[in-house]
Amino acid sequence: MTALLDIDNLTVAFPTRRRMVLAVKGAHLAVQAGQIHGLVGESGAGKSTVGAAVMGLLDRPGHITGGTIRFRGKDISGLDTKAMGALRGRKISMIFQDPLTALNPLFTIKQQLVETIQAHLNLSEARAGARALALIDRVGIPNPKVRINQYPHQFSGGMRQRVVIALALCSEPDVIIADEPTTALDVSTQAQILKLITELVRERQVGVILITHDMGVIADTTDVVTVMHQGQVVETGATAMVLGQPDHPYTKSLIAAVPRPTVKLRHFPLIDDGGQVAGFNPEDLVRNWPLPADGRGQPLLQVKGLTKRFLQKGAILPSRREYFTAVEQVQFDIHRGEVFGLMGESGSGKSTIARMIAGLYAVDGGSVQFEGQDVTSGRTGVPEGFRKHIQMIFQDPYSSLNPRMRVDAIVAEPARHHGLLAGQALWDRVAELLDLVGLGADAGLKYPHEFSGGQRQRIAIARALATQPRFLICDEPTSALDVSIQAQILNILKDLQEHLNLTMLFISHDLPVVRQMCNRVGVMKNGRLVEMAETEQLFASPQHPYTRDLLALMPRLDGLSNEGLSIACA
Repeated sequence: MTALLDIDNLTVAFPTRRRMVLAVKGAHLAVQAGQIHGLVGESGAGKSTVGAAVMGLLDRPGHITGGTIRFRGKDISGLDTKAMGALRGRKISMIFQDPLTALNPLFTIKQQLVETIQAHLNLSEARAGARALALIDRVGIPNPKVRINQYPHQFSGGMRQRVVIALALCSEPDVIIADEPTTALDVSTQAQILKLITELVRERQVGVILITHDMGVIADTTDVVTVMHQGQVVETGATAMVLGQPDHPYTKSLIAAVPRPTVKLRHFPLIDDGGQVAGFNPEDLVRNWPLPADGRGQPLLQVKGLTKRFLQKGAILPSRREYFTAVEQVQFDIHRGEVFGLMGESGSGKSTIARMIAGLYAVDGGSVQFEGQDVTSGRTGVPEGFRKHIQMIFQDPYSSLNPRMRVDAIVAEPARHHGLLAGQALWDRVAELLDLVGLGADAGLKYPHEFSGGQRQRIAIARALATQPRFLICDEPTSALDVSIQAQILNILKDLQEHLNLTMLFISHDLPVVRQMCNRVGVMKNGRLVEMAETEQLFASPQHPYTRDLLALMPRLDGLSNEGLSIACA
């Protein structure tokens, strides 16, 4: 049977001044109609490059140097710009990884959807608007009649991703390339989106390439999976066989690094290409981090009645203005040396709380106290004396890094700003941090655009650690990372917390990661804290109906190989 999309011996090269970089080397991939084909591998393995090559969207000077891409038997790898433009979007659509770069900040969501629909389907503006509204509702955005007339900056990261998914679906394509479509989504919205994609596949016989690092999504959703490593396909086959009985050492390493919902690990296993567990010495990791290690168990941060409202509809008269309450009367303490988790669906107020604590949002009610001192009263930000002790790792690595600065300058900036280091000592700290997050000191000579999404997040983590903070806000710190790098970063955070008494607010929609990382967890819904408990108690016996619903959606991962897990168990 002829494949709907057939990628044969694809090679993609990016010429540089010094050498030719092969991002994809002879890749083979076939997608049948009515099939979801998973594509997994580390950040930089070539997964997104394969998707971009199919769409004809390779960044210049990157180009296809070998192989073919056939859609319904026709070679499309050599089509000119006009012919590819007619195919792209209408027949082959893509859900992009980064919603901020996929959406135009100057146009409302409705304008962008209607424009796309009319470009590909013969519909009037009224019918296109009705279809846009139906799509916004179908991807799970609440209050769609109001939200569709808003702009991208008025949406949370997860809601922007849902808009991008609606854009990809609006032209009724035959093939969908989904590049990390659920990375920014909580488990409830992820389940809804994956159900929507699965329904489209079964009902309309759409073919899907699902690019993701989430093994739970792969296990629950895909029919076939292909594993890529350093630009090459190393294993492919039926999903249950590849995940349950992996053959290639690299596939084994990926599966071993997946956080399990039922097995508590002291450290996540790091397995090299030869199948051996990589060494990890926490004493070496923390030897140059003289952070205070006393006062464990005492409150470091106290959140009291925290409230935040955003203007939803402006007016000259204050009485006519409409506000949206993002956070309402939230209260919790975070003890020294504790990792406190916040979980809940996209738009529940988690990131808003984090930004108020960091001083990035003004507080409309309540207070934040750090070491007993109010750091919000009468101020729009954290006082300068406290700022170096409170650092934040943002969810989106694309928008949180200055594209005009070199990476070494980005990482050095916090320490330089606070006068902590200068001269060679500063650059030694930068090199140490880049090594710590797995990039190497040479990465400092490059710019953010030269890195993949996961690598950019590692740069953001290195920057947050530059001042040796005492309180670290982690807002989805591993959402852009593949499982092997996620394991490395989570191990780093675990050891910093354990050996240096580092206190953290850990926000994540990945429930197995929350269970592994956090001592206590709070559950957010519609701006309110609905439940708070010790982690194991909450996961074993949730009290609130919403918490029970969230945990019921957590992937079980029962079919994954357990090779290598026993070494890392607590």
